[in-house]
Amino acid sequence: MKASLKLFASLSKYLPAEAQRTSCLELDLPPGTTVHQVIVGHGIPPELCSLVLLNGLFIPPGERASRHISEGDVLALWPPVAGG
Repeated sequence: MKASLKLFASLSKYLPAEAQRTSCLELDLPPGTTVHQVIVGHGIPPELCSLVLLNGLFIPPGERASRHISEGDVLALWPPVAGG
């Protein structure tokens, strides 16, 4: 099943070099793959994923291990940010 992973800000370092320019990686996942499995499968520490959106909808930390990714989904991750 095809899906996309988008990593922003400091998380982009977890993408392969060729995907860092666009911050997007096309994935080929087995059915039933969860958001959490994609995160840890790409070596991203889950605690660094502050904002997780699946097709633009926020996925709270407690739902990431049970939320499945479907064909054509876009998973976007942002680290914690600070500013003022």
